[in-house]
Amino acid sequence: MAEIARTERELALAELARRVLPGGGFGNLSSDIVVARGLAGHVWDVSGNEYVDYLLGSGPMFAGHAHPAVVAAVQAQIPLGATFFANSEPGIRLAAAIVDGVPCAEKVRFTSTGTEADTYAMRVARAFRGRDKILKFEGGFHGMGEYALQSMAPKRPGNFPQAVADSPGIPRSVSGDMLIAPFNNADLASSLIRENRDDLAAVIVEPFQRLIPPRPGFLQALRAVTAECGIPLIFDEIVTGFRFAYGGAQEYYGVVPDICTLGKIVAGGFPLAAVAGRADIMRHFDKGEMGDNVLPQIGTLSGNPVASTAGLATLEVLREPETYDRVFATGRRLMDGLSAAIAARGLPARVIGEPVLFDVVFSDTEVFDYRSGLAQDFDALRRFNLALRESGVLKGDTKFYVSVAHTEADVVATLTAFDAALDAEVAFRKK
Repeated sequence: MAEIARTERELALAELARRVLPGGGFGNLSSDIVVARGLAGHVWDVSGNEYVDYLLGSGPMFAGHAHPAVVAAVQAQIPLGATFFANSEPGIRLAAAIVDGVPCAEKVRFTSTGTEADTYAMRVARAFRGRDKILKFEGGFHGMGEYALQSMAPKRPGNFPQAVADSPGIPRSVSGDMLIAPFNNADLASSLIRENRDDLAAVIVEPFQRLIPPRPGFLQALRAVTAECGIPLIFDEIVTGFRFAYGGAQEYYGVVPDICTLGKIVAGGFPLAAVAGRADIMRHFDKGEMGDNVLPQIGTLSGNPVASTAGLATLEVLREPETYDRVFATGRRLMDGLSAAIAARGLPARVIGEPVLFDVVFSDTEVFDYRSGLAQDFDALRRFNLALRESGVLKGDTKFYVSVAHTEADVVATLTAFDAALDAEVAFRKK
């Protein structure tokens, strides 16, 4: 990779962004980088610098940027119309593909964003149960809604099950309808669910929380206690859906929820997400069945035909033989190489996650929930990320997203960048 340099054009765009956008950006990647284009497993910034891309648009580009089959499908759809606010064949066929591929999906309702999908998943569970409260897990991310932003990243974690609002602008009353449990603590979660069974509408969980895998038996315990209490279990699979397996984390871990939310990969990089679940729960969206008790869910772009077309083409790519074997093998090489490089330098760090979604945490203790993750050295992670970028490897503040499009050459370049970044960290610590 060539040395990273910024042109006057990119610097001027970054300055314009600071003038017209809060914080100089869209609220996403915290950087002055301005991306111009992407292809397969790479992106280029406006200055022409090339990066091996593990940001992948925060995950949607699992098939790679500008995959020829996805591009061709979208180009064929666009002349037919961008949106209709009515049923279209691509949206209907994408819903059918979700029902065919995702274990819990009997019916599907589309939204435009993951935040909407998670909000409606909780709302439809409330409609089904006739109860108000939702139990979620500390550190779990379920979009930007008021209920989701309870104990997602609390600066002062409180006592379980008390919820703490993470953001200004959220009414204090919202916290009273959320219960918080620690991820990976099956006994405490089960106890809280049983104690509050008469008030709970649902339990919502990321089956793989940010970067933390579930401990053996944790998801099974949640499934058992929610079934025992008649409480819907919601898997937030915005990130894991079609990534961990074609059937998502519920296929990968062998635990089937009552409702799931899907986004990112399911639309191939276009704005579309979905709520999917049991027919008896999803019927609450159906005015024909529910009459005046229907749960209204209206969105101008819900089921958008262009996004649905991109999703259908992406899922077809993922159904090709050995696709998941290849991407998992790529991720294992990266995880193993990073772990070996850390060990060789004796740094207090470890690699956590799954081969398709992982990162390094600079900590010498196990990370198994939100609070244990607070012990890591976030400054070291920022230095590591910046050093990778200077070596031509792009990732987010946390997470390496691995794609089907990453090649052997990308792996070799990334392993070289790992060595350089970790050497820089060793040198920093010797100052």
